[in-house]
Amino acid sequence: MATAAEWISGARPRTLPAAAAPVMVGTGAAAQVDSSAWLPALLALGVALALQVGVNFANDYSDGVRGTDLDRVGPMRLTASGAAGPGAVKGAAFAAFGVAGLLGLVLCAVSGHWWLLAVGAVCVAAAWYYTGGKKPYGYRGLGEIAVFVFFGLVAVLGTTYTQADRITWPAVLGAVGVGLIACALLMVNNLRDIPTDVLAGKRTLAVRLGDYRARRAYIGMLWFPVLLGAVCSFWAPWSLVVLLLVGPAALLTIPVLAGARGKLLIPVLAGTGLFELGYGILLGIGLSL
Repeated sequence: MATAAEWISGARPRTLPAAAAPVMVGTGAAAQVDSSAWLPALLALGVALALQVGVNFANDYSDGVRGTDLDRVGPMRLTASGAAGPGAVKGAAFAAFGVAGLLGLVLCAVSGHWWLLAVGAVCVAAAWYYTGGKKPYGYRGLGEIAVFVFFGLVAVLGTTYTQADRITWPAVLGAVGVGLIACALLMVNNLRDIPTDVLAGKRTLAVRLGDYRARRAYIGMLWFPVLLGAVCSFWAPWSLVVLLLVGPAALLTIPVLAGARGKLLIPVLAGTGLFELGYGILLGIGLSL
């Protein structure tokens, strides 16, 4: 039976900034038009965090039962390691999805936008079928598209809309920026796993692009959001604060360009998660001032 520490590791807490950042940017965009509200923001954060944990457990379960996680570098794999039974991990995934659904229901009630329940249902389906089902789209190189849409556009714009009842250009630019960094997080994770994914027949975008182009794609996904954040200064001058991320972006770029592989990419993965969190904090604050 898995210990509490193993369950926490299996939830992959380093990925949680990918859930928090879009809520920060979306709330900042709402504040930019004097419409921020703490309760919808907190509910949106709860939904995002629960969905992220659900995705992580769902991936652990689906990859584990397929045998694609048997020889991996990185965080604890509950199913593949045998620390927890597949049924328990699957149950944990759906428990997290249930929490996200309940919080989403309250968010719809608070905001009055009940049609967002349908968006939430699509989010849960996308989370499960990333690696679940008979033909998981994550195995066909479509993972980054889903991450961009759901952890970028939907998360940021949904947060702004539930507070401001409208979408603004800074919100759109911020959503694209957050979505690209979330894609960078997935790209560097899959870049690390290219050797094992090839053997398992998992055709991620990193596998399809190949090592060289995957590294360049990661760098583009990291730097372009900084430019988008700076463009937001046309509406909110303090958004230029995102330029403080130039240094961290350079530090993350160096090992990727230098050809770091396997365990050497784990710090880059962790750093990319912190980079996304920093982006969310800085752009969120910049938009709100």
